[in-house]
Amino acid sequence: MPHRDTLARLWPASAVRARAGDLELRWIDDDLLLELAEIAGRGIHSPEAMPFEHPWTRGTADEVARSVLTYQWSLRGNVSPQAFVLEFAVMHRGAPVGVQGLTAKDWSVLRTVQSGSWLGREHQGHGIGSRMRALVLHLAFEGFGAVAATSGAFADNAASNAVSRRLGYEADGSELVAREGVAVRHNRYLMTRERWESLRTSHAALLGAPVELEGVEAIRTPTDA
Repeated sequence: MPHRDTLARLWPASAVRARAGDLELRWIDDDLLLELAEIAGRGIHSPEAMPFEHPWTRGTADEVARSVLTYQWSLRGNVSPQAFVLEFAVMHRGAPVGVQGLTAKDWSVLRTVQSGSWLGREHQGHGIGSRMRALVLHLAFEGFGAVAATSGAFADNAASNAVSRRLGYEADGSELVAREGVAVRHNRYLMTRERWESLRTSHAALLGAPVELEGVEAIRTPTDA
């Protein structure tokens, strides 16, 4: 579509795509954002849980949806040679199911990314969480040329910790983090490029299809980002 081509020329990050069979990571345009906001409003976790440091999932369905809108709008301009925040819609069989993000500080020097994500509760329990993490790792290492990727999860977030362990991250210590006024243990995980290379076969089997990447050069090359 012409407007997509124009946007890609003016803001190359909008052209980044990663696909593996029925799973895709795609730039979040306003139409997708509204769908994702509604998904979040229907719930991401049980009421007694809180997987996020900032409790943005508390509130009515509209309040949670509004938090998704304002947060995503605030991030769109955060892409530069020095740092970036990229948030992708997770598409499963053509429909949005959640968000997968990558954040980098001092990117041109450190070449390290941190991942974060959420998945609508109605889409959990089907293996999508592991597959979308494997796909974003492929994007980070193969597409962007990262040398390391980090992730983290509160100790009581069993699902997120399980994904990191399943994908072969190495434990990287833990720390106490304030969450809703209480100190809670937060686990850190590290994936080096060398370890990712050693796990490519198992990750490929998990994804179940070859990975296709688009629009990665503008992020891979710091001077062009």
